[in-house]
Amino acid sequence: MKRDYDGPILEIDKLSISFFTRLHEIPAVMDFSCVVQPGEALGLVGESGCGKSTVALGVMQDLGVNGRVVGGTIKFKGKDLAKMSAEELRDVRGNEIAMIYQEPMASLNPAMKIGKQLMEVPMIHEGVGEKEAYARALEVVTDVKLPDPERILKSFPHQLSGGQQQRIVIAMALMSKPSLLILDEPTTALDVTVEAAVVELVKDLGKKYGTSMLFISHNLGLVLETCDMICVMYSGEAVERGSIEDVFDKMQHPYTQALFRSIPLPGADKNSRPLVAIPGNFPLPHERPPGCNFGPRCDYFVEGVCDKGSLLMEPIQGDDRHVSRCRRIEEIDWNAPITLGETKQKGEIGKVVLKMDNLRKYYEVSANALFSSGDKKVVKANETLSFEARESETLAIVGESGCGKSTFAKVLMGLETATDGEILLDNRPIGDIPIEQRDAKTVASIQMVFQNPFDTLNPSMTVGRQIMRALEIFGIGDSDGERRDRMLKLLDLVKLPREFADRMPRQLSGGQKQRVGIARAFAGGARIVVADEPVSALDVSVQAAVTDLLMEIQREEKTTLLFISHDLSIVRYLSDRVMVMYLGHVVELGTTDQVFSPPYHPYTEALLSAVPIADTKVKKKHIVLEGDIPSAMNPPPGCPFQTRCGWKDKVPGNLCETEVPTQKILANGHQIKCHLDDEALATMEPVIKIAAE
Repeated sequence: MKRDYDGPILEIDKLSISFFTRLHEIPAVMDFSCVVQPGEALGLVGESGCGKSTVALGVMQDLGVNGRVVGGTIKFKGKDLAKMSAEELRDVRGNEIAMIYQEPMASLNPAMKIGKQLMEVPMIHEGVGEKEAYARALEVVTDVKLPDPERILKSFPHQLSGGQQQRIVIAMALMSKPSLLILDEPTTALDVTVEAAVVELVKDLGKKYGTSMLFISHNLGLVLETCDMICVMYSGEAVERGSIEDVFDKMQHPYTQALFRSIPLPGADKNSRPLVAIPGNFPLPHERPPGCNFGPRCDYFVEGVCDKGSLLMEPIQGDDRHVSRCRRIEEIDWNAPITLGETKQKGEIGKVVLKMDNLRKYYEVSANALFSSGDKKVVKANETLSFEARESETLAIVGESGCGKSTFAKVLMGLETATDGEILLDNRPIGDIPIEQRDAKTVASIQMVFQNPFDTLNPSMTVGRQIMRALEIFGIGDSDGERRDRMLKLLDLVKLPREFADRMPRQLSGGQKQRVGIARAFAGGARIVVADEPVSALDVSVQAAVTDLLMEIQREEKTTLLFISHDLSIVRYLSDRVMVMYLGHVVELGTTDQVFSPPYHPYTEALLSAVPIADTKVKKKHIVLEGDIPSAMNPPPGCPFQTRCGWKDKVPGNLCETEVPTQKILANGHQIKCHLDDEALATMEPVIKIAAE
C-alpha cells in the first residue's frame, strides 16, 4: 500500500542540475533544497527561466538527453530516485508521482476517447480489470465536477472546452491516487473564473486523497490560496523559503520584496501609488554575477559584501522552517515602509474620440461544418454594444474567453465589418469599412498591441526595419533617413537601447519584444490603441515595467487605450472606466470605483471573487460559478447569465429565463444589465475586504 510511509514525501537536498551543450555546461539549478511533508502543498514561484520546471523535471527524472543532476539528492518517501532502476522509476512515475502540465492538450491523445485514456492508468499500473477501471474513471470525472460524466467519458478531447480538458488531466493524474502531485502552471491558459474552480477543486481533492503537492506558478495570489509553504526562486537558486504567512508578511529577501512591489495589490493606483518595476534584466545562466545572483538589481547591494563567495540559506530567528539567501539579512530594516514609485500627474481626459452605438456582430456558420450543408446557424458574437471612449482615457474591457472582446476589437480594427450599428471615429463612421479600404491615416489612428509578443514580429527582419516598415505604410517620413530617425526616437520612447534596431527578434526577451510591438503601434501617432491582454504572457516584474510604459506613453501622446484583459488586478490598477462583457452583451459599465464596489452585476461579483490576491490581509467573498459558459451559437433564453447566476431566485417569476434585461442606470451613469430590483442590489456586500491592521 502507498500510505505506509510517515516521513516526508519529498526531500530535495542541495540539488544541482546542469544542461550540457557541445561547448559548455549551463547550470540551471544550484544548491536547491526543500521538504514536502504528507498532505502539504509547497508553492514554487519565480520568473521564467529561474529553474522551477527544471526542479519538477528533476523529480520526475525526466531531464532529457542534455540534462543531468550534478550534485545533491532527490528522495521520494526516503528512497533516492537517482538510484532506482528504470522499472522502479516507471512504477513510481505514474502510480505515486503524477504531473499536470500547463497545456492540457499536450497530455491528451486527440484520437482516443476520454474514458479509454483514463481507464488506461489503473489498467497499466495496477493491472485492474476493465469494469473496475471504468468505475474509477466515472468516480474521478464526477470528483472533478464535470457535468454528465458518462457523456464526457464517451467524448474526444476536442469536444471539450479548455477548462474541461484541464479537469480531465487532473482526473487522469488522480486515477492512481498518487502521493505527490506536481502542478506546472496548471491554470495559466484558463479563464479567471475557470481557474478559481480548478484551484478550488485541486485543494478539495488534495484533502480528500491526502495528496502532497508541488505547485509551480508565477502567480503569488494563486500560491497564497493553494499552498501551505512557499519557496521563491531566482536565477537557479532558492532565495527564500518558509510558511505562506512568514514569507508574505515577514519577507526577508530583497527579491521577494521587489516581486511584491511589482504586482498590483488592492490600493495600488497608476497615479498616486504606481508599481515599482525591478530594474535591470534577469541574468542568463552563463552571465550570472559573482556572489549574490540578485546583486546587480538589488536596492541593498553593498560592494565587497554581496559580490564575494557563494551564499548559503540562513535560518531566520523565531520562525519555523523560514530561511533566506541574503548576506545582509541582519542589517536591512525589513519593517521600513516600502518606497513608493514616483507619483504621476493624472492625464486630463478630453473629448470623445470613439463612439459605438448598438454595434452588433453576427457570424453565419453552417450547422454541419464538414459538408457545409443543412441549416445555417448564427453566432451572436456582439449584441448591441454601446459606449464611448475619450482622449487620454483607459477603458478596460473584461470578461471570459468567448464573451466577444476580441471580436469587437477586430470590428474596430476593420478586420471584420459590423453587422449592425455604428462605430464613429472622430464622428466619422468606420464600422462598415474593411481595413483594405481604410486610408493610411485611419489605419495609423487605430493600432493594436497583441497578447503574445513572440507571434507578432517577423523573425527574419531586424527590429528597426520592422518599425520603419510600419512608418512606410502609414506614409510617415519622406526618406529612409527620416524614417530611421523617427524609428530611433520610438525606441527611446519604449525605453529600449538604440542598438536594438539592428537586432533580430530572437535576440530579445519577451518583455523587450512586447516593447517593440508597442513602438510599432505608436509609430503613426495612434489615437486609439487596442491592447489585447498585452502583459498576460510576461513575467510579473516585466508586467509592471510594460504597464508603466503604456501609461507613460499615453500621458505624453494623449492616446485612448482600450485595455482587453481578464486580470482584474491590473484592470483596477490602470483603468479609468471598466466595461464587463458576458456572451456578447455589456452587462456592466462604469468608472473603476463603481464597478469594483457594490452594487455589482452578479457576473462582475463572481469575476471579482475569482481573482487571486497576494495579500494575507485580504478577505474575499467566496463565489465559484457552476457550469461552463454557454455557446454563443446557442445562447440561453432571457438573460445570458441566468444559467450560472446565484441571484436568480431574488427575481420574481421566471423573468430571468424569458426576457433579456434592459440597461439599468444607477448613480452617476453606472450601467447594469440585470433584472434585480434596487432593493436586492442594495443588499450586495463588497467582495474584497481588507482587514484592519
